[in-house]
Amino acid sequence: MNADERRKLIIDILSKSEEAVSGSELAKQLNVSRQVIVQDIAILRASDYKIFSTHKGYILNKANEVKRIFKVRHSDEQIADELYTIVDAGGRILDVFVNHNMYGEIRANLYIATRKDVDDFVNQLTSGKISPLKILTDDYHYHTVAADSEDVLNIIAEELKKKKYLNV
Repeated sequence: MNADERRKLIIDILSKSEEAVSGSELAKQLNVSRQVIVQDIAILRASDYKIFSTHKGYILNKANEVKRIFKVRHSDEQIADELYTIVDAGGRILDVFVNHNMYGEIRANLYIATRKDVDDFVNQLTSGKISPLKILTDDYHYHTVAADSEDVLNIIAEELKKKKYLNV
């Protein structure tokens, strides 16, 4: 298989997957090294494929999804509830970011799409291995949320507003 065929297969695998696919898993499926996959992903991105890197692997942005940025604020104890609210309504949390007075925008890719993803993320937070970005900005932060329709994003906004997480 040549490089172009392999890259087409990478796009095919990512487009059919509902979850992130790790570089190691792609390498195994395509019988190449993980470094070859990293290079292929870079070339595909340069060719205008919207491929996100997350801590769980790669995700291809689906063309029919809509996105909205939500500005939110809540306590550390409410992190899981905020994220459950979004995924239970049909949203996928693509990232989290803050606007820091000195450093500007600081962003981290998340891709949280299920309650299990939320649980995994919260477990990392509670283990002390990572800290939420919101600690840098008095708990204010933003999420880019993707969904299958504007109606779903409107439902998410209403639910976040009911719980007083949404800052408009």
